[in-house]
Amino acid sequence: MSINALIVVVPLILLLAVVGRRLRIYPHQPLVLAAVVPALLSLGLVIQPELWWGLMVVDGILVGIALIDAMSLARKKDFSVERRVGLIASLAKLHPVTLTVVNRSQRTQPVWIRDGVVPQLSADPAELVVQLPPRSRSTLDYQLRASRRGAFKLEKVYLRVRSRWGLWQRLIELPLVSTINVYPDMKQLAEYALLARTNRLSLMGVRRARRLGQDNEFERLRDYTLDDNHKHIDWRSTARRNRLTVKDFQVNQSQRIVFLVDCGRMMTGEAAGISLLDHALNAMLMLSYVALRQGDQVGLILFSDRIHTFVPPRGGMGQMNQLLHGSFDRFPQMVESRYDDAFLHLASHVRKRALVVLITNVIDQVNANQVQRYLSTFSGRHLALGVLLRDRQLFSAVEETSQLSEWVEGDAAYRAAAAADVLNWRQQILADLEQKGVLAVDAFPEQLVSPLVNRYLDIKARHLL
Repeated sequence: MSINALIVVVPLILLLAVVGRRLRIYPHQPLVLAAVVPALLSLGLVIQPELWWGLMVVDGILVGIALIDAMSLARKKDFSVERRVGLIASLAKLHPVTLTVVNRSQRTQPVWIRDGVVPQLSADPAELVVQLPPRSRSTLDYQLRASRRGAFKLEKVYLRVRSRWGLWQRLIELPLVSTINVYPDMKQLAEYALLARTNRLSLMGVRRARRLGQDNEFERLRDYTLDDNHKHIDWRSTARRNRLTVKDFQVNQSQRIVFLVDCGRMMTGEAAGISLLDHALNAMLMLSYVALRQGDQVGLILFSDRIHTFVPPRGGMGQMNQLLHGSFDRFPQMVESRYDDAFLHLASHVRKRALVVLITNVIDQVNANQVQRYLSTFSGRHLALGVLLRDRQLFSAVEETSQLSEWVEGDAAYRAAAAADVLNWRQQILADLEQKGVLAVDAFPEQLVSPLVNRYLDIKARHLL
C-alpha cells in the first residue's frame, strides 16, 4: 500500500513544483492544512490496509477542489499599474510615491502590492493591501527614504493575488520603470527661504550678524529687530504699516566662495545614519544657497586621490543646479586624499581672492599636517576656512565618564583617557590653524549647517573677504 501511495503522491508533488515554478503559483496555508487530513488518515492503513481506496477518494476530492480553485487565479493581463514619483529626492528625507492599480477581471481581487525598490531605498509601508472590485482602479500612496545618493531605477511592481477559495496564491511581476535621482538634502533650502522671508532664521540656528561699516546698496524693507541700527528705520514705511520697519542693505560687490570637499578615507565614517561626506555636501549646498542669494559666486572641488569634480565659481541661482549635478553621485572612497593636487588645482583655476572652505575630517597626524600646511600657505592669497568634523564617540566617551560620581576604573577609564588625549591633540590643531591666520569651524557633522552659515555671515559682516 505504501508503494502505491508513493507512486501517486511523488509524481503529483513534482508536477505541482514544476508548474508552480513556471506559472509562479504556490499553495497557500489553507491548502497545506487540508493536505494534513489525508496524511493523518494514511496512518490508519497500518491497522486496516483495505481502507486505501477510501484514502484515494479523499485525495482525489482534495486534488479536484485544488485544481478547480487554481482555475480562479487571476492572470498577469488582468492587472496594470501606474507609478507617479518625483524625479528628484533628498537624501534621508521622505519622498512620496503613488501607485495606481487597475483590476480588469470580472471578480473582486484582494491584492498585496510591493514596489520593486532597490536596497538603497526603503519603502514605508513595505507592502500595500487593497481590495479591488471588478473593473476598478485604486490609488495607493507610500513613501520612500533614500540611504544613499545617486541615480536609482524602479523597474518592477510585484503583486500577490489569491484564488477564490484561498487555496493558492500567485506572484505577478509587472514591468514599470521609473528613475529617481537622490540628491543631498535640498528641503533645507526651501526651509531657509521661508524663514528668511519671515525673519525667523533663528529657528534654524542662524543668527543675524551685525555689519561693520556701511553698505549703501538698498536690498529690501523688513521688520525691526533689537540688533538693528535705529538710523536704518524707514519712518515713512513705519507710519504706513503701523510697525517699525528698517531698510536692509547688501554688499555692493560680488565675492567668491570655493568649497574643497574631501571624498577620501577620512569621510567614510557615519553620523546619524549617513556618511560624513553626505553631511559635508548638505552643509555645502546650504551655504551655497545663502551665498548665491547674497550675490556671491560659488565654486566646488571634490577630490580624493584625484580631482573628481570642478565647478568654476559663478553667480546666480542657476549655479545651484551645477553644484547639485556635480556632487549628487559622488561617494567616499577608501583612498588617501591628495591635498596637494586639490590646492594646486585651486591655484591654477581660481586666481582672484576667494573664501576657500576645506571640509574634511582630521584623525591622524599625517593628514593634520597637510591640512595645516596648505591652508596656512593659501591664507595670504585667499581667506582660508578649515571645517573639521567632530567624532561624537570621542566626546561621548569623555562626557559619560565625567558625569559619573564614583571613581571610574577598567576599560571605561582607558577609553576616556584615550579620547581626552585625542581631543586635546585636536584642539591644538585648531589653535595652530587660527594662529596661522586660518579661520576654523569645529562642529558635529549632523549640526554643521548652522555654524558654517553663521561663520560665513560673520565674515561678510566684518568685511574679511
